[in-house]
Amino acid sequence: MMLVAVLAVLLPAGSARAAESFPDESKPLLGAVLEWGEDTAAGFADRLGASPALFGHDIALPFRGSEEENIRGFLEQSGLQGAHAMLTVKPGIPLDQVTAGIAASFAGEVRRLTANFKGQVLIRFAPDMNSSWVEWGQQPAAYRSAFQAVAAAFEDADASRTSMVWEPYLGTGYPFDRHRNAPAPGSEGFALLDTNSDGVWNGSDAAYAPYYPGDDAVDWVGLTAYHDDTAGGAPVNTVSQPNELEEMLTASGGENFYSTYAAGKNKPFLLQTSAFYSPASGGSSDVDIKVGWWDQVLGAATSTEFARTAAVVWDERTSTRDTGVASIDWLLTGNPTVASAARDRLDASAVVTGPVTQMAAGSGYVRANTLAGATAWTVGAALIILLVALWQIPRRVNAATAWGYTDPSKRDSRVDLLRGMAIVFVVVNHLGMTSLFQLLTQEAVGFVSGAELFVLFSGLVVGMVYGPRVRGDFGTVVDLTSRRAGKLYVTALVVLIGVFLISLLPIFQADTLTTFVDQGTGGAGHNGAGRTYDLYAGMESLFQFPVPPQVLPAVLLLQFGPWQFNVMGLYVVLLLVSPLILAALSRGKAMWVLGATLAVYALGAVTRFRILPSQFEDSFPLLVWQVLFVIGLVAGFHRHRIVSWLTGHTWVVAACTAAAFAFAFLSWGNPYLANGFDVRLAIIPDTVYRSMYDLFFARTYLAPGRLLNVLVLVVAAYAFLTAYWKPVARALGWFLIPLGQATLYVFIIHVALIAVIANIPALRQGDIWLNTAAYALVLGLLWVMVRTRFLFRIIPT
Repeated sequence: MMLVAVLAVLLPAGSARAAESFPDESKPLLGAVLEWGEDTAAGFADRLGASPALFGHDIALPFRGSEEENIRGFLEQSGLQGAHAMLTVKPGIPLDQVTAGIAASFAGEVRRLTANFKGQVLIRFAPDMNSSWVEWGQQPAAYRSAFQAVAAAFEDADASRTSMVWEPYLGTGYPFDRHRNAPAPGSEGFALLDTNSDGVWNGSDAAYAPYYPGDDAVDWVGLTAYHDDTAGGAPVNTVSQPNELEEMLTASGGENFYSTYAAGKNKPFLLQTSAFYSPASGGSSDVDIKVGWWDQVLGAATSTEFARTAAVVWDERTSTRDTGVASIDWLLTGNPTVASAARDRLDASAVVTGPVTQMAAGSGYVRANTLAGATAWTVGAALIILLVALWQIPRRVNAATAWGYTDPSKRDSRVDLLRGMAIVFVVVNHLGMTSLFQLLTQEAVGFVSGAELFVLFSGLVVGMVYGPRVRGDFGTVVDLTSRRAGKLYVTALVVLIGVFLISLLPIFQADTLTTFVDQGTGGAGHNGAGRTYDLYAGMESLFQFPVPPQVLPAVLLLQFGPWQFNVMGLYVVLLLVSPLILAALSRGKAMWVLGATLAVYALGAVTRFRILPSQFEDSFPLLVWQVLFVIGLVAGFHRHRIVSWLTGHTWVVAACTAAAFAFAFLSWGNPYLANGFDVRLAIIPDTVYRSMYDLFFARTYLAPGRLLNVLVLVVAAYAFLTAYWKPVARALGWFLIPLGQATLYVFIIHVALIAVIANIPALRQGDIWLNTAAYALVLGLLWVMVRTRFLFRIIPT
């Protein structure tokens, strides 16, 4: 094998930015970017039947200590496959804050992490910078400066082993939706975007040239180009057109990308690509789509016309579109038929597969914090023992009989405690800092988040409070619930407008509230994770005269607003219709109500139909999420009867508790780890788990398994508190009950705290211990504010 010789020319060495060292013509490297939390390098190689010569992984700038274990695991896996590494650098700070000092610190961390890595390291800094959906998008001057700073830092740190990659997004459709931070017309930076100097920034302007950092800073050039005929809209499965990829490389964005930047500048060229396929959307098959696109990729990459192609990187990930409506499968190896065809064509091509470096010693990669085999099932056995013990202690231990719930007041403190737990889950997950708290709040008790519990308990409280009055005083119930809905609506408007006004302050960073960073469940399509959506796009036109006619209705319909608060619109609608449901319950129509709510839920889950244009429909579709509120309403209305029935049918409680334990055990097998202290149980293969999760436990449209999990968990938790109330109340009640009695107040205040946290740079560095302390301080502050009734006269409770 000529691996050493190939390695010597695969990647540019030293400081040469024109890439004197170059791979053999028409012999590009095969690369892959995986869903590293769920997939492995060895797994991909096994499915394809060949190992990539290059693997890619994301890394944040500034470097976060919480990422170190993941990066080391990635480098270990790449080394075991004899592959090079590509680190995709995603800035976590504004581009104009990427100073020489920060770049040098980052380069030093990368050098430390890769010290024992045998291969070369590509540094792909802030790709897709010409797009509008990444935080660093469409800011050419700031991007160039930041890229140059990072390139200089790596030149000083370890230029012999690292190469800088400049990679914009395919220019078709450029400039897309204008990024909120893009230079405004008339500003100094706007001239860079207006490449034809006609005073307008549109599709006639070059999509790539404004962002090019210069030959001295760039080692490789790349292009992100996917086969995707949807244009970000409704899913559609289509086969690629003849010469589609060739046209992308030579006639997109008003430029011939390959000729200008690869051939013209004598740079190695990297293509990142994949092909759109949505299993539930009909049309062409995944075999036809992906094999057809793979043929074009291999053909173009190995042709003399594109002889400077140095790497082809397949995006081996899945995503969703329309906030979870359509699952998108970008995988080359997900279908064995596709994988086999891809391997056959790969074997017949000149594409270079691994190993291409000295393979690291080791028998195989074992993901950190993973319990497998007998150890994992021992955890399951321990849960069974715990379940039996919890069931038997109140029956067998005399002292335990005095632990039960005996509060004679009308207000059920068990419900308040559970509501307090739900709001804590919501606050922790919305603040979004990496901490130890996520070990408890991110689906640690099953396939359940704070949102589901919050909605269910909201309905429960409405049923408990207004249910007894509806038969004799329906008008008063309508009046009270309408007033409550009105108060919530006004609160939502105040928060919406308040956040917008705060975002106008140049000294205040409000992006955490005014944007949504997709975690792979948004409408982005190919690689949703990392895309940023402006939740206030167009609202600045309020300052125009005349105000565009569509803006005020959009404000009134809550189409703008922070994503952390958008569920408030759902509550407004559900409160308005709650008197009608209560009236039906008062006439003994509980079964009809339950049948109707389940039917509407099924209709919404199948059709994905949106009733309102409001923002909450993206995350909490009304037809679907109403089922939790209505079930809670029924439970609150018939609470005493239900508790009495369950008391006489303890086997139902036992079954619900066993099911809740089983769901929790299954959820601990999730390949996603909240942080370096999280542990997963390898009881199900990662790919099988992912498919199971998407089918039965997906969140946005409340997949049936998730809905069942919520219900059995609430029954089990309520029964547990009934039997063990006194010790639990002494341990946690003092803290959770006050929060549970003022959930609306806490929910409103937490929006302000999110904004404050976002403006403390130290809390955005991923320091798990510092962040954990900050969480404790925030939760303690919320508790003190509730106990002292701080601003209770102003802020709704």
